[in-house]
Amino acid sequence: MKRTVIKGTGSYVPDIIQKNEHFHESEFYTLEKEHINTPGEQIAQKFETITGIQERRYASDEQQASHIGYLAAKVAIEDSGIDPEEIDQIICATNFGDIKKGTIQSDYLPAVASRIKHSLGIKNPYCVAYDIIFGCPGWVQGAIQSDSFLRCGMAKNTLVIGTETLSRVLDINDRDSMIFSDGAGATVLSYEDTGRDCGILSTAAMSHTVDEAFYLFLGESNKPGADPNVRYIKMLGRKVYEYALTHVPTAIKECLDRANLGIDDVKKIFIHQANEKLDEGVVKRLYRLYGKREIPEHIMPMSVQEYGNSSVATVPTLFDHVRKGIKEHHEINDGDIVIFASVGAGMNINAICYRI
Repeated sequence: MKRTVIKGTGSYVPDIIQKNEHFHESEFYTLEKEHINTPGEQIAQKFETITGIQERRYASDEQQASHIGYLAAKVAIEDSGIDPEEIDQIICATNFGDIKKGTIQSDYLPAVASRIKHSLGIKNPYCVAYDIIFGCPGWVQGAIQSDSFLRCGMAKNTLVIGTETLSRVLDINDRDSMIFSDGAGATVLSYEDTGRDCGILSTAAMSHTVDEAFYLFLGESNKPGADPNVRYIKMLGRKVYEYALTHVPTAIKECLDRANLGIDDVKKIFIHQANEKLDEGVVKRLYRLYGKREIPEHIMPMSVQEYGNSSVATVPTLFDHVRKGIKEHHEINDGDIVIFASVGAGMNINAICYRI
């Protein structure tokens, strides 16, 4: 049986560590530009209690999304053993493109995927490189899109990358800025008969854009008197939290239903690393959809505590680390069923059911 399979994985975690202590002296304001009188240290401590995030990673001054994306892609290609010239598509999930340190202007000319192809030295003109913008679920959506191209014969090998430098679009006077980080993850996918039943079994995706479209948006700084023409990433945190709890479990169950599988068949759930409490809540509600209260230990690997929320990079990075034995207490083996799932700006949700 021929299916889309993951042939190689790679990731890049920036070296700069920004601990919560960094925000102890920060001055925070609400979206309504009202000063928050609570000391920064207390805000940071409460933030850690709610999100589980203790530190995050930022790219160095000279690095941009295309650079760290290239580093992750290079490792994924080497891991796959596939000739780079035989890659038919490079799909790069990103939300802000390249942003030079000291500016807040997105640069998509050329596309991040084109820059990565250039850095990889791929000369094949039939290797089509392009970006997709789908919020934090971008890498998962890129893999879903890749699966469609592979199954219909329009490609044999694809490279799907998620790369972001959210540290360049943060409002330092906004509490939510503590969530975000930088990073890159990549996978090489191929359509082939491996001689056993493995690969992508099913997918599911949803977009809610009535009331939900602007739960995440670009807006001016929370600080009074700041330049209103300079915009930063903004989030209606409570709305996003409630949205994810309501819809992500449904999307994952839909994906499993399409594969004729149940929750007891799942070995690991690789969910977008946005917030520890949120992810735990999503998995708890997922199991309740199956009438279950007990959640297996180690079902959900997590990296948000040390890496923060690097948007499109969280899922492929986490999978790369578990696949290569980097993540303690977690391993996957041939035949295991795993779920990739994400939620983010749009608002968008998606999921992939995959047999290792």
